[in-house]
Amino acid sequence: MSINRRHFNQLLLLGGAGLVWGGSPSWASAAETPVSGGTLNWAYYPDPTALIAINTSSGTGQAIGPKINEGLLDFDYDLNPKPLLATSWSASDDGLRYTFALRKGVKWHDGKDFTSEDVKFTILRLKEAHPRGRITFQNVTSVETPDPLTAVIVLSKPAPYLISALGSSESPIVPKHVYETFKPSEQPTLAQTIGTGPFILKEWVPGSHLIFDRNPNYWDAPKPYLDRVVLRVILDPAARAAALETGEIDIGANPVPLSDIERLKANTNLVVDTTTYAYSGPQQQLFFNYENEILKKKDVRLAIAHAIDLQKLVDIALFGYAQVSPSPISTALPKWYDPSIKARVPDPKLANRLLDDAGYPRGANGTRFKLRLAYNSFLQPSYADFIKQSLAAVGIDAEILKLDLATFLKTVYTDRAWDLVIESLSNTFDPTLGVQRAYWSKNFKIGLVFSNASHYSNPEVDAVLEAAAIEPDEAKRRQLWYKFQHIIHDDVVSVDLVAAGAQIVANKRVKNFAPGAQGINNSFGQIWLSPNA
Repeated sequence: MSINRRHFNQLLLLGGAGLVWGGSPSWASAAETPVSGGTLNWAYYPDPTALIAINTSSGTGQAIGPKINEGLLDFDYDLNPKPLLATSWSASDDGLRYTFALRKGVKWHDGKDFTSEDVKFTILRLKEAHPRGRITFQNVTSVETPDPLTAVIVLSKPAPYLISALGSSESPIVPKHVYETFKPSEQPTLAQTIGTGPFILKEWVPGSHLIFDRNPNYWDAPKPYLDRVVLRVILDPAARAAALETGEIDIGANPVPLSDIERLKANTNLVVDTTTYAYSGPQQQLFFNYENEILKKKDVRLAIAHAIDLQKLVDIALFGYAQVSPSPISTALPKWYDPSIKARVPDPKLANRLLDDAGYPRGANGTRFKLRLAYNSFLQPSYADFIKQSLAAVGIDAEILKLDLATFLKTVYTDRAWDLVIESLSNTFDPTLGVQRAYWSKNFKIGLVFSNASHYSNPEVDAVLEAAAIEPDEAKRRQLWYKFQHIIHDDVVSVDLVAAGAQIVANKRVKNFAPGAQGINNSFGQIWLSPNA
């Protein structure tokens, strides 16, 4: 016997519906009739290296990939699932079998049929190669394909968050006949970047631009409304701001320094959207490299935590566009965040004493030791500047590593040539997907990006994470996550900094740019350009 659709939707939201996002964003206007045609100019940074989120949780894959490759499901603003490549779905009473009826008549961009074999291949590839997919699909034992339009995901244990993970930006379905020809760790070439989505990638010039043309055979006609999307790589924030203000660029996410946001809000030709969309779960963290002997000492980690004033980080470095988020689970996930965990009181005197007691007195130049401080290039440089200054006050010389995205990922996750790293590991809509990857010992693997960078290992934490991942009872699951947070916070495994959401800046002629829980990380199939704006 299967759970009915309404009951099923209620159950699947155990993973994330505790987020209170308040429905549609403030920019949404009354329904208008879409107009077809035109080119959307999209400002983007950093220079993308990975386009499809099949083996990466990089922001580039999440933002760019859904224009090309679609997920089984889409989601409204409140994270309720909607049909996409799957038209209906059901779960067995024990939660171990999920059956999907697939959409008929869908073609890959090369003209081949989309079938259940593609779904099977994708789920198993995500389980093997994706930093979060390794957790999302860890209990998948098989994917059955009784016919070309039916796929059944079979689990050994329940996964209360699984349905919510099937969006295009998280679990994009890829063509088996193309992706089986290269290694799981590799990204497709331009010719191999094939999907079922509304746009076809026609050109990619690294460091310059990507061009997406309308898919004339898209299954959801008359979408897409746009004829073309041009992604322009613009690394200079001042240039992005100028391009938005002159109308040269139509849209961008986090396109300008936070100090410019208020000025852009005053521009009557622009819309500034600061909505935190349900799929994001923003969280920024400072992780320690446990392979560094100095940082293995808890007193040193505690001293670093007391040296950083999180409220000043928000007020000064981030211009108020963030919230102090002192636990490994973001304050943006109120269902799972434990409010009893408070930010450590900034106390340079205590930090100095802890460092002295740990055996690291100041030298003649006032410095105790030097640490290499890396930061994710998606983040404002002000994060690193603020933390460097904070640590200098207690005698720690933090050398900032200013790296492009590709070099950052190699330095942190492959070469491991760093001591501290400021990361932006999204909690997503559920901590099993977004949080577990950073603390689960089984998720440490050289070269696996956005994972357990610290090389942290604690059998007790592993056991709690693994129990929370399969616990169907909401109250029991919450208690497991509360226990996890206290262990991590008490042992200063990381310094959890802030929850800083994104800002989307768009020309007023751009309509319906963020139509659901994935925000701007949607397909762009619904976007249209108003001739009257």
